[in-house]
Amino acid sequence: MSEIFVKLHIEALEEGSYLATSPVLPGLVAQGRTIAETIEIAQDVARKLIESLEEHGDPLPPGITRPEKEIDIEIAVGM
Repeated sequence: MSEIFVKLHIEALEEGSYLATSPVLPGLVAQGRTIAETIEIAQDVARKLIESLEEHGDPLPPGITRPEKEIDIEIAVGM
């Protein structure tokens, strides 16, 4: 499978963990102890959701993109 970009929204929870959801991929919910762990779990969930859509012949939701030659991303830097 080639790479596909899915927008994530990550929020810090009161108990210290993080929750990731996606405004473009319904059903994507992931929770982890760190941002990195949350992203890793979200990637796995996204992969499974997209594979299910493709296996059933359903179109990918709008907002999911395939990479161009260059991409811009934001990263979290712990301080």
